[in-house]
Amino acid sequence: MKIITIAIISITLVMIGFVQVQSKSMDEKMDKSDDMATVQSMQHDAMKMKSDGMMKEGDMHMKEDAMNMVQATIPTDQELRERLTPLQYQVTRQDGTEPPFNNSYWNNHEQGIYVDIISGKALFSSTDKYESGTGWPSFTQPLDPEQIVEKEDRSFFSVRTEVRSKDADAHLGHVFTDGPAPTGLRYCMNSAALRFIPKDELVKEGYAEYLTLFK
Repeated sequence: MKIITIAIISITLVMIGFVQVQSKSMDEKMDKSDDMATVQSMQHDAMKMKSDGMMKEGDMHMKEDAMNMVQATIPTDQELRERLTPLQYQVTRQDGTEPPFNNSYWNNHEQGIYVDIISGKALFSSTDKYESGTGWPSFTQPLDPEQIVEKEDRSFFSVRTEVRSKDADAHLGHVFTDGPAPTGLRYCMNSAALRFIPKDELVKEGYAEYLTLFK
């Protein structure tokens, strides 16, 4: 009887030990699983941070490229001196004024648009041009008001409103309040600051969108 009791106790102890070992093994596996989940989460976060950083860096590069493209479209002063005639340079860069009745467009009656001699941006249309009798090409309004900048001009002992092109910052002329209807304005421009593109050449020159002005 004593032997049987000892045997039962021994078996019981063995079973308890086995259960403890199994429990410990399961705990270790769960700990390892938690550790792996934590590591994967950290790796995911690290990859996301790296991706976000790359995207921000990419955005910065895109902005820098856009700025460089804008800057690249504006010629340097030396390039302008080589590209423009002396009169064109004097007018656009030195705020000069060409002679009245002795310039390219004062009496031009052909249909088309007038663009900035430097940037090529469309500024005025023949549909808004009229005979002012001043000897300079005159318009009642610009094609796109966003493309011009108006500044106070106190030169020559008077106060006038100077008109400059937005992108190239070229001196174009002045605007006065003695024009005809519907605006009552006279945009008195220098031909030397403009380039005229006839209606029939708008598509070839890349200004097809302005053909609707002449239909």
